[in-house]
Order: sequence, then C-alpha cells, then structure tokens
Amino acid sequence: MKTSDFYFDLPEELIAQEPLKDRSSSRLLVADKNTESISHKHFRDIKEYLKAGDCLVINDTRVLPARLHGERVGTGAHIEVLLLVRKSIDTWEVLVRPGKKARPGDKISFGDGRLTAEVLE
Repeated sequence: MKTSDFYFDLPEELIAQEPLKDRSSSRLLVADKNTESISHKHFRDIKEYLKAGDCLVINDTRVLPARLHGERVGTGAHIEVLLLVRKSIDTWEVLVRPGKKARPGDKISFGDGRLTAEVLE
C-alpha cells in the first residue's frame, strides 16, 4: 500500500474549519457490512450501534494547519509540503506531494525564495 492510494480531491468548502459548538451534532457515517448499506446519522446516535464488548477508539489528534506550496529549486516544479512533526528547531517530518519529485539533497523554495528547505531523506 502506498500513501498515494489515499490522495483524493476534496473541495475546501466540504472541510470543517472549526468544530461544531454541539459536538454531538457531528455527522456519523454508518456502514452496515451485512447489508452493504450506508446511512448518514449524527454522532449522538452512536450508542445505537455499539454493543457489549465493542471497542470504541477515540482519535483526539489535532491537525497542524501547515500546508506549504513551493517550487523545486532548479526546475520550478510545484511541490506541496505538509508539516507533520517538528523534530528540532529547523527540522520537520513532512509529507511531500508529489513525493517522487523530492529527493535527498533537493532544495525547495517557498514565498519567492524567502524560505528555502532541503530534503534530508
């Protein structure tokens, strides 16, 4: 499996920018594996789908709003960088799109050259 398998276009207007005041009003997609049906509910309805012995995993991660658009120095190829984890004061773990255009040693320019990054690995 490759991370590129998960790339898809999602219109910006469909991405929530802030959580709802009433978090229980968040939408819940219910996929029934027996009937192969899909229905749309609210998160407050989740208790209807949980049974004794079920395991509910809560993801409380936060999204770091740090998507940078730059150009590969030398070719001008457009590169998108998503900052994931800060490793040190000037080193980040990132996702690069398209990944095959960024190789160790490559430099990426952001903001008309005001910031330059180097691909380490």
